[in-house]
Parts: sequence; C-alpha cells; structure tokens
Amino acid sequence: MLQYASATGLMRTILIILLIWFGGKILLRLFAPVIMQFFVKKAEEKFGSQFNPNQQKRQQAPPEGEVVIDKIPKQETSNKNVGEYVDYEEID
Repeated sequence: MLQYASATGLMRTILIILLIWFGGKILLRLFAPVIMQFFVKKAEEKFGSQFNPNQQKRQQAPPEGEVVIDKIPKQETSNKNVGEYVDYEEID
C-alpha cells in the first residue's frame, strides 16, 4: 500500500513550519536584549577577574606589623627520565 500526501496535509505542515519560524523570530526580538545583557555581564565579570585575581585580598588590609606573603612558590618539576634520543633519517 502506497500512501500519498494530501494537499491539506502539505499545507498544514508548511503553515506549522512558517508559524514556528516567524514565532521564533518575534520571540528572539523580544528576548535578545535580555539575553545579550546577561552574556555581557558574565563576560565583564570574567574579564575583570583576569586582571584583578587578588582583588578580594587587597581590599582586606592586614593588621599593621603583620607580614603577609602573597606569592606562592613555584614547584620545581623535573622529568629527567624522558627516555633516550633517537636520531632518524627522512626517507624520500
């Protein structure tokens, strides 16, 4: 049995697609400023935290006479056991 699409079913499908398309465009125009404002605020917070990572520490001044070390010492990692060097020749 072979079923064919009816003209009314085709028109209904096209109408639904167009309704979703134009409805989405209208909703996007309404909510785009709110969405953009949210993303801009998040990007601003991230950008600001990159330049002032210790901003909270600087705002809280230590008591006078107390020694505070902000620098974290680097941990030296050496990987001397990486294997042996193998020279190779390129084959044309």
